[in-house]
Amino acid sequence: WSSFLEMSAPPPKPACPNFSSGPCAKRPGFNPGVAYADAPFGRSHRAAIGKNKIKESMRLTKEILKIPKDYLVAMVPASDTGAVEMMMWQLLGPRGVTVCHWESFGSGWFTDAEKQLKLPKLRNLKAPFGELPDLKSIDWNDDVVFTWNGTTSGVKVPNGDWIPDNRGGLSICDATSAAFAMDIPWNKIDVLTYSWQKCLGGEGAHGMLIISPRTVQRLESYKPAWPLPKIFRLTKNGKLDKAIFEGDVINTPSMACFEDYLDALKWANACGGLDGLIQRSMRNFNVVKSFVEKNSWISFLAKDPSTISNTSVCLVINDLNKEQVKTMLSLLERN
Repeated sequence: WSSFLEMSAPPPKPACPNFSSGPCAKRPGFNPGVAYADAPFGRSHRAAIGKNKIKESMRLTKEILKIPKDYLVAMVPASDTGAVEMMMWQLLGPRGVTVCHWESFGSGWFTDAEKQLKLPKLRNLKAPFGELPDLKSIDWNDDVVFTWNGTTSGVKVPNGDWIPDNRGGLSICDATSAAFAMDIPWNKIDVLTYSWQKCLGGEGAHGMLIISPRTVQRLESYKPAWPLPKIFRLTKNGKLDKAIFEGDVINTPSMACFEDYLDALKWANACGGLDGLIQRSMRNFNVVKSFVEKNSWISFLAKDPSTISNTSVCLVINDLNKEQVKTMLSLLERN
């Protein structure tokens, strides 16, 4: 069977066969010699040349993602994981907490809340892979932690209509595989995190943090009962450490990775900004959607069409057992 398929495989091959949910393929036309030509290798992030690079990347981030003027943007350590956990550790505790999850990363945030923070008022709002939980059942007096797009299940929230404008708690959103490819209504968001290596094809290890004025109020009015390591601290003497959002960073970043991020942001602008990137993502998604519609042996894992992710597409190979799927994957890899 395998040999027959290889003999009958069509000759056209993709120019770039790489696909994953992060690290992702670099942007089209990426050339490290050009992209990193202006990188301040060997210079400190505290020097003017390094700090200006950081400031420029934050400015472009805010511009491309259409972030409100009174929201703050910073780079933080440890990728999206670090960004989510630093906010959970600093914000959670004064209210009840609901963690919504329908895939592995969201499940990890619930584990943090339950077993590490040991929050006493904790609701586990979950759904099996391929589905969303009942988001309308959320008590918004709670702080709510959720993923906008379930990276490992291919299920996204279709919109932000389920998040009230007059919520009592904070909405804390892990948007790592949604940022730059999905429309996120900022009036529904108090904390948003992502990493460079998802939709922009950037490098790993650096997280991005975007916070609202309501989040700043919480940071300055609430002191957690547990210790906070240095890489989690966003306040100094009870006030927000604004320097972190003005080009300073908590610990030493890679200036090469910053240069790579700047290259990706400039490419994003050239694509037409956020609107152009969303259209590009949807064009690519529609190629997959068309293939699924024409072939009964393959389907989307997401049950509701309105929740199918356009970035972390998850597919079901119908009528094959696990070993046959492994054979199919090996065949694709060899070819």
